[in-house]
This record gives sequence, structure tokens and C-alpha cells, in this order.
Amino acid sequence: MRTIKATLFISLDGVVEAPDQWHFPYFNDEMGVAVEAVVGEGTTDTLLIGRKTYDSFAGAWPDRELAGGDDAAFAKHFGDCRKVVVSHRELSFSWRNSEQLRGGLVEGVTALKNEPGGPIGISGSPSIVVQLIEAGLLDELHLLVHPLAVRQGKRLFPEGERRLPLTLRSSKAFETGVLHLVYGVGDAPAEAGYDDAKAHLASDR
Repeated sequence: MRTIKATLFISLDGVVEAPDQWHFPYFNDEMGVAVEAVVGEGTTDTLLIGRKTYDSFAGAWPDRELAGGDDAAFAKHFGDCRKVVVSHRELSFSWRNSEQLRGGLVEGVTALKNEPGGPIGISGSPSIVVQLIEAGLLDELHLLVHPLAVRQGKRLFPEGERRLPLTLRSSKAFETGVLHLVYGVGDAPAEAGYDDAKAHLASDR
């Protein structure tokens, strides 16, 4: 079965909206490596993204590929990737290798994971990421946590009826203060209360 990995730029207060307005001062070589590990050439052959993210990408990356600048190779990789777009309305595409996910999100992504192919990458598209976590379909969540409180905008996890436990698989601090945290979908911890916690306080040892 194919794996799905997602990468998101996120602030300390959980904001994931419009990262282009606040994350670039923190983008260094370390972050470039982290991003390419999820959606770069040789790591994924399929991108799963929402319509808004797709529109943003399609409005920028083809021109960057044609411009032949420092990011042209990365832009070409995005163009060459199969791009599967999630939307409730019928879409038409001008960017090569683009198609719409058919069926419901859970059913469509389950079918996509069972197809032949390499890893599936998600860049942005936070609402899709959360729904896949809820459905147990996301294999890895890469959060690039910026040392910044944006204080406005959409947060990654909206209010909901149940908790979503995650398991920390790795962590790394960048020179910029950004934390690269990699999570997998985890099991809920055992029930505990203050009586369980107080045994771990230094004064009680």
C-alpha cells in the first residue's frame, strides 16, 4: 500500500493559513531539505492537494519552470508529478498531469493508496490533512513549527467532538528556531488524573 505524507508550515499558535505572509524569513537550507523529503523529486510521484492549494500552485509553478531560475528543477518536478485535486465541484485543468479525485475523500484516497505507485505527498491543504488523520489514512504529518505567534487566521485543528492522538516519531531544531516535528497517527493514552501525575513531581520523589 502506498504511504501518504503531509508537510505544513505552522505557527506557535497553530495558524496554517497564508504561510507565504510569514514563513519566508525562516526558510533556510534545513527547511528546504525537510520539504523535499516529503514532496521533492525522488520522494513522491503523486501530489494530493485541495482546490485552493492547487490554484495557488498552478498560478505560480508553471511560470517558475519556464523562467529557468534556481527553483526551475523543483517546479519541473511539481509539473511532472501526478496531481490529484480534491474538490466538491467539477474542475478543469491547464497544468499537466492534473486530475480530480473521484468519489468521497475517504473512499477516493483509500483507492489511491491501493493503486500501484510511489509515496503520495501533501503540501498545504490543512482541511484534507485533518480529515485523513481522522480517517486513519495519513501515515506521517510533518509540522514545521515557526517561532512566531501569527495571532490570526485558520488553525490546523478546528474544534471537534473527539481528540486526535498523535505519536511523535522525530524532532529537530533548525538554526532559525523552527522545529521540524514528525508525527504518526497514534493510539489514545491510558486514562490518568492528577493522582497519577503527582507521583512524577520532583518533591514527591
